[in-house]
Amino acid sequence: MTDKNDDQLFWAEMADVKPLRVEPRVDLKSKPSPNSHQTIARQLAAMQEAEQDANPLGTTHIDWVAPTDVLTYRVDGIAHGVFRRLKQGGYHLDARLDLHRYTVEQARAAVFRFIQDCRRYDVRAAIILHGKGERGDQKAIIKSHVNHWLRQIPDVLAFHSAQPGQGGAGALYVLIKKSEAKKQENRERFRRGD
Repeated sequence: MTDKNDDQLFWAEMADVKPLRVEPRVDLKSKPSPNSHQTIARQLAAMQEAEQDANPLGTTHIDWVAPTDVLTYRVDGIAHGVFRRLKQGGYHLDARLDLHRYTVEQARAAVFRFIQDCRRYDVRAAIILHGKGERGDQKAIIKSHVNHWLRQIPDVLAFHSAQPGQGGAGALYVLIKKSEAKKQENRERFRRGD
């Protein structure tokens, strides 16, 4: 319930208020020009975002592989014994990346970040589970991309499809370049005769 005095006071205060005049159409002159500060800021932000994506892994010119194909790769200079040990699953796997249910773009970012992290934390051998892609007549999309991407990364020395108990043709053992600190540690250990 309101008091009559309150209503009278309100209307007394509102006596000299006039309604705002509303234009019945849009004022096109206030539309930002293509070179406005907002437009330029958005363009710069988009360019910076593109520059921040330092991921060089591409998604074009992929050599498609079959779901059951065995993948194998090694750079020149990798000893035969080292590669044989990798193929046989003889290295302790310190890191694992599972790409099941990833889109190509998600997998691209994950693989790049994973190899960077492995290098940063001195991981020598890792496993990537990419799956076989055996749904109907589908190509092995993620498997084909991972095969393509790992060959582009200089820190990857070798990879080979995993042993059946660890994923078989749906996974890869990956041998990663040693960091400088790890190389120096090995040199010192060799000098000491450990």
